[in-house]
Amino acid sequence: MAILTSLGLILITCIIIWRACDGFEMASNYLGRNMKEGIKGATINAIGSSLPELFTTLFFLFVLKDKDGFSGGIGTTAGSAVFNAMIIPAVVILVVIGKKITSKIEVSKKVIYRDGISLILAELALIFVISGTSLNWIHGLILMALYFVYVGYMLLSQGPGEVENDYEEEADGGNRAVALFKGDLATVVLGNSKINQLKAILLLLISVLFIGLACFWLVEACQEFGAATGMPIYFVSVVLASAATSVPDTIISYKDAMKGNYDDAVANALGSNIFDVCFALGFPLFLFTLIYGPIEMSADTIENIGQLRVLLLILTIIVFFIFIFSKKGIKGIHAKLLLLLYVLFVVYSVGKGLSYDIPLISEVSNGLSQISHWFTALL
Repeated sequence: MAILTSLGLILITCIIIWRACDGFEMASNYLGRNMKEGIKGATINAIGSSLPELFTTLFFLFVLKDKDGFSGGIGTTAGSAVFNAMIIPAVVILVVIGKKITSKIEVSKKVIYRDGISLILAELALIFVISGTSLNWIHGLILMALYFVYVGYMLLSQGPGEVENDYEEEADGGNRAVALFKGDLATVVLGNSKINQLKAILLLLISVLFIGLACFWLVEACQEFGAATGMPIYFVSVVLASAATSVPDTIISYKDAMKGNYDDAVANALGSNIFDVCFALGFPLFLFTLIYGPIEMSADTIENIGQLRVLLLILTIIVFFIFIFSKKGIKGIHAKLLLLLYVLFVVYSVGKGLSYDIPLISEVSNGLSQISHWFTALL
């Protein structure tokens, strides 16, 4: 019963996060209306859609404390990064092909090189920064600094944007009480009026509040699921928490793809991963250790986190090459390959979490450990 209850609560949090992020998206679209395609996807959209990962990591750390909280946080951010890299492009490709919008999608190689290489560098930095037995605020600060460098580069490289003075968007309208029950925050704030600067900021703040509350319940549900199944919170977060927090990324990228904005659809997924790896993990780590002191990790935690970081890097490089070498566009076969990779990732994570004695999983685990130890030896 506890398993079904926790899974039900996780599903409810997914819906709340999705609806709250709809409001966030409307507000951020208005506030970022003068940014170029691809730039907005990698910054405004990526930050907004990755707020669930940030809040979930914060709550994991401040609720579970120390090593368990950190392992839950890195499990969420890394698992979400894998989800974004595999599932989001696959969904985008299969939907546009299935609806006969196009037989393939073309993504700017400039966007892939810019965000793909930035993400790989961020993941390499994560491997080297989170490599010891003790973590403190310096580690969090370094990760945050990397994200600020990335955002600074993005803003400087975009050049002047075109001012859209005629930008107009309004909510669906209707009764505010009914809208609140349905989770339609845009109608709650805007009513039947058009959006403006002040209302966009108010909608943004209310959306953030609802996202935060949903993420707190998500952490509680993951704890309950882990206790009921005997699965360590680290593995629960890698699969369940990461998928739940990735709902906004998927929806935003889907909407961009339906409009033909394939650069934004992919840039949002990759940009979200950079935010997840650097800021959604770095800021909670910085804040927690600044208040409570260093986090001391056990040998098992170090081993699991080391394997996950290496696996994340390997999968990201594979996705990067799939996009780069697909000279005739990304097609259905590429989407199916990405889905297969994610399924294998989930099977591996669940097998490890439940301690199944499967030779192939053990061999993969040992191989990842050897690579992780090699990176550590370079320091």
